[in-house]
Amino acid sequence: MGFWRNQLSGPTDPALDAGWENPPPRKGFFTDTSICIGCKACEVACKEWNDIPMDRLGMTGDSYDNTISLGASTWRHVAFIEQTGESIEKARESGARLVDLGMPSMRQQERDGFPSLMRATAQRTDHASHAGLPLDGPGTAASAGTGSPAVVPGFEGAQRAAEEALATGSVPDFRWLIASDVCKHCTHAACLDVCPTGSLFRTEFGTVVVQDDVCNGCGYCVPACPFGVIERRERPEGSKTAVKNEGIAQKCTLCYDRLGADQKPACAQACPTTSIQFGDLEEMRRRASERATVLHGNGFTEARVYGGDPHDGVGGTGSVFLLLDEPEVYGLPPDPVVTTADLPDIFRKAGFAGLTMLAGAAFSFLGRRS
Repeated sequence: MGFWRNQLSGPTDPALDAGWENPPPRKGFFTDTSICIGCKACEVACKEWNDIPMDRLGMTGDSYDNTISLGASTWRHVAFIEQTGESIEKARESGARLVDLGMPSMRQQERDGFPSLMRATAQRTDHASHAGLPLDGPGTAASAGTGSPAVVPGFEGAQRAAEEALATGSVPDFRWLIASDVCKHCTHAACLDVCPTGSLFRTEFGTVVVQDDVCNGCGYCVPACPFGVIERRERPEGSKTAVKNEGIAQKCTLCYDRLGADQKPACAQACPTTSIQFGDLEEMRRRASERATVLHGNGFTEARVYGGDPHDGVGGTGSVFLLLDEPEVYGLPPDPVVTTADLPDIFRKAGFAGLTMLAGAAFSFLGRRS
């Protein structure tokens, strides 16, 4: 029974389930929102590589974010969320309750010889793939070596401010939460499950891709997605010119064509801060967990991993996130559930109803004979 339950909602290998023989390790993203600078290089690289048409030109007046949300023509979306000191305190309190460790003690002198600012931005780079990215740039552990921390021009004031904040337990009056969102490539993908034409398929890398030449634009996948990612591409308002794949369901493919050539997805390749990391999914989940532990140790109890639990409602996602507040703050569902998760209960109740009707018919027949 556990096997069939996992085929519908639990942990499993989606590539093997899809019939791929000896598939490579499942691939995925780790998006660390704590070091995202909002440059939108990922958005631009995604559009350029995948030949995605422009959309939502101009500013909204509500935020520096003009793309608003993920959609058929926005496969990577960088969100800007303003937070006051009160919101930051609430985020840290909820995070402390979530991990059940409370606010750690604040110390001016950090272990390993690194000051607070250095450790707050440090990441393990020994297992990272080499692609020319600045994994040893200012503010990282690698930039300071193993002895006294390196003096980085322009960082002295920020370093003192960080040390004072850790020592006093204070929070800033204001901060930006900046996060680059993307399709989750769920272990159990509702969009794929409900597709009547087979246009959505599971690749050998465990990702989910739309075949443009097979999709009929029915739109069943749109309401099925618990994250609101996939959409049908519509012509921009007021435009008289048709757009590429108009009326067809579109979403991130995790650059399937690049993976086949042993290349990184365009967004991960373009990210200048390593906020977007790409590799074997198990490695991405490990990095996310380690990063959350590092931030907890520096007093940032609001840090939490999203999408890394294979026992959640979608069997875990192929896109793991390090968040600094509740998922709802980022527009993410706190407990996403794939529609097929309820099938065992639905079949069981339907079976009981059928047996009840059969028993009633049998008693009625026997009653007539008597």
